[in-house]
Amino acid sequence: MTSDLSIRFFGTSSAVPTKERGLSCLAVFFGNSTAFFDCGEGSQRSVIKAGLGFNKDCNIFITHMHGDHVVGLLGILQTMAMNRREKPVGVFGPKKIVEFIKANREALNFGLTFDVLVREVRPGLIYDEPSSKYRVYAERSEHSTLSFAYLFEEKEKPGRFHPEKAAKLGIPEGPLWSKLQHGEEVQSPKTGRTIRPDQVVEHPRKGRRIGISGDTRPTKLLEKFFRGCEVLIFDSTYSDEHEANAKENLHSTSREAATLARKARVRRLILTHFSARYRSVSHLVRQAREVFPNTIAAKDFLVYEVEERS
Repeated sequence: MTSDLSIRFFGTSSAVPTKERGLSCLAVFFGNSTAFFDCGEGSQRSVIKAGLGFNKDCNIFITHMHGDHVVGLLGILQTMAMNRREKPVGVFGPKKIVEFIKANREALNFGLTFDVLVREVRPGLIYDEPSSKYRVYAERSEHSTLSFAYLFEEKEKPGRFHPEKAAKLGIPEGPLWSKLQHGEEVQSPKTGRTIRPDQVVEHPRKGRRIGISGDTRPTKLLEKFFRGCEVLIFDSTYSDEHEANAKENLHSTSREAATLARKARVRRLILTHFSARYRSVSHLVRQAREVFPNTIAAKDFLVYEVEERS
């Protein structure tokens, strides 16, 4: 069964692209909505290559203002305009994101067919539109420039409705079932008794959660921020033998990512942002699995479906 919530990777290399890996870009697809996280150079080409359109409801979240994470934003916006998009696009990012878009639009002299709603990010809840089925939180990460990690959270869903219980209590199928499902009390046409929603509907279900680290060292703050996520996508630029590089450049090793995932009690860890020095990342995955077995490596065009909570 196909999930309505999926993660698609369009770029999984670090600062330098390779033949197999583009620069940082992923998107969370949820129903008719798309949430991009980072847009490295060439992101729009990867999205086109994957056969995806540019006209869904869309927000773009930038973790930090380094070229390999933000330069492709301009191409994404231009490609949307070339496709005659009319729906507005939300862009969220650190300080200078407003200046970056404004300066480049002026320098390159390109117009858009839609509004771009740009907002500077601070820790906490940053996106929660009433019409949206998800919300997004931000938290400070530890990198060489102002940087944020993000948490994508599906909004709480109504509990499961039990039609057999409703029928047993004398509530016939139809409008009364709908009222119960929407939290209203009803009267049984057969017995006259008042039936409460909690007699036929389970407690509301928590939504699924996806953590995206951006570039960072592992921190206690992020461990708390990502606690209990279904999926955690984490910086894994280096392997054990280059741990000194990770500390110097304020990135993480795959083992450090796995240690944070274990402490945060997430269900699945997906490693990404690999240094171009590694032709294969199998040894990074192996090192991570020694700490957190439920680990996989992202690759360009990987689609990961996030299943419903059990």
